[in-house]
Amino acid sequence: MGLFDRLFGDRTSEAQLLYNAAVAKGREPHWYVEGAVPDTVDGRFDMITAIVAVIMLRLEDDPDGAAPNARLAECFVADMDGQMRELGIGDVVVGKKIGRLMSLLGGRLGAYRDGLAGGSLDEALVRNLYRGVAPGNEAVVHVAKRLAALRADLDQVTIPALLEGRLP
Repeated sequence: MGLFDRLFGDRTSEAQLLYNAAVAKGREPHWYVEGAVPDTVDGRFDMITAIVAVIMLRLEDDPDGAAPNARLAECFVADMDGQMRELGIGDVVVGKKIGRLMSLLGGRLGAYRDGLAGGSLDEALVRNLYRGVAPGNEAVVHVAKRLAALRADLDQVTIPALLEGRLP
């Protein structure tokens, strides 16, 4: 626990329920069946990152969302750190990989933000979720529609409800 956390309390846990709900949503079978997201470690990472990014876009649109957004990112980092360590990645490499993962999350936030604003997530999904290899139009359309609907539905959920892990 860092000095700031010792002085002011560890507030990362405020977003843990939201992060857990995002992970659960990212594990829903339809993403991997109808959406043809590869059911691999990388595919699951990419899907969970997409869900987290859509939630972060909702939070950044709300004046009260800045702190929860930062806490959600902290939960993401903590989870990815733990996952890499479970896979046997050593301390020296984990730090470098976490930096790369945060960069990936930031890039995907921008890509999904632009895609939603432009009315089509297809290009962003092919590049980021499918890693450049589109599985077929129906799969991409399925994921694009579901993510766009999630983003729209999130506007109806208050930040306190989100922090309780209540996702639409």
